[in-house]
Amino acid sequence: MSSCCLCSSSASRHEGGKLRVGFYAKSCPKAESIVRGVVQQAVAADQNTAPVLLRLHFHDCFVQGCDGSILIDKGSATDEKHAFGHQGVGGFDVIERAKAEAKGPRYEVETGRRDGVVSDVRLADGMPDVADSIHKLRAKFSQKGLSDKDLVLLTAAHTIGTTACFFMTQRLYSFPASGGSDPSINPDFLPELKSTCPKDGDSNVRLPMDRGSEQTFDNQILKNIRSGFAVLQSDASLYQDKATKSVIDSYLGPRSSSFEADFAASMVKMGRIGVLTGSRGTIRRVCSSPN
Repeated sequence: MSSCCLCSSSASRHEGGKLRVGFYAKSCPKAESIVRGVVQQAVAADQNTAPVLLRLHFHDCFVQGCDGSILIDKGSATDEKHAFGHQGVGGFDVIERAKAEAKGPRYEVETGRRDGVVSDVRLADGMPDVADSIHKLRAKFSQKGLSDKDLVLLTAAHTIGTTACFFMTQRLYSFPASGGSDPSINPDFLPELKSTCPKDGDSNVRLPMDRGSEQTFDNQILKNIRSGFAVLQSDASLYQDKATKSVIDSYLGPRSSSFEADFAASMVKMGRIGVLTGSRGTIRRVCSSPN
């Protein structure tokens, strides 16, 4: 949880300069319960809230660190929130509660982050893209201190939520290697995708990212990737590389690793990227304002 709107800057400084679970227990004891209640209501009212908050958590952390800068609204076309796919902001405890409501694993969220003041869409140029090769994806995650295992697990957040046909056009109709459809798509799945996203159709039509399990947080997304039923090109590419393929297989065998526990660990790890603590950063009194 970024500290804007909840706790005073003096309280944040006095609590110390490191992230920890329960950071605001003394200075702002009701903060987490307030966030929990609001998010539970929002997720119950709209099933899209949980996946949207997961995406926003990822986008905020990958652009100059987990500092809530995606929230800033200066009324400019260069604001970070205008990076394609960004729709707003979620705090870190908000993410936890949203995912819990989506039947995902519960985990304790470290708090104590201070807010950034820079919001620039150009800083989002290094965000992972659906058309990135597996080598480029691995490199982008590595630059953030995240491993191949983290890449697989955080991508598996696509187990809930939808995407737009806009992101499917190249994969279905002009895939670079073939000039037609991506050959990694299961032949039984291709007609279904083309029916939902016809050539020259409405690019805003939505489809689930996890076929058959889009409202449940589980490892079905990994099964789909292995079987050629991945929706996004970037998801499918995870099974085309030895390192990431072995990670996927480790969650699908008879003696599989704990997908939910490992996903939670990767979320905590991502939540530490580029954080501002102690006297670094600020506390935005108005969450959408850089001042």
